[in-house]
Amino acid sequence: MSAPTSPADLYRHSLRLLLEKNIPAWVALWAGDGLMEFPFAPDGLPRRLEGKEAIAAYMRHYPDHIDLHGFPDLRIHRTTDPETIVAEMRGVGRVVETDAPFDMSYIAVVTVRDGHITSYRDYWNPLAVLGTGIDFARSGR
Repeated sequence: MSAPTSPADLYRHSLRLLLEKNIPAWVALWAGDGLMEFPFAPDGLPRRLEGKEAIAAYMRHYPDHIDLHGFPDLRIHRTTDPETIVAEMRGVGRVVETDAPFDMSYIAVVTVRDGHITSYRDYWNPLAVLGTGIDFARSGR
């Protein structure tokens, strides 16, 4: 089955893949020259990932840290650019290392061209994971 091509449908599909912990399929949704940005990333974590390979390396160990259970409160907003959406949601689950609850609010600005994600700006709050046992830097994230 091929991935959807509209930005909203492709984004929903990407969330399902994250819940399935299918990181290779999630990475396959990206354009080769895709750009992932984390404007609020603290020192020591990347603020910008350029290219599918860098994004794949960053996401490879995500399921080792966070066991996602759902994305409640998902709202997708269209923009004046038909290729760009703004998504608001929560990611809920558990922190794998400590079994502590995980509950993070996100806003993402996502651009899709020719059925692939070309740009993803992830506005998450890095302060919310302090003290949870998540150590993205340790695994090369």
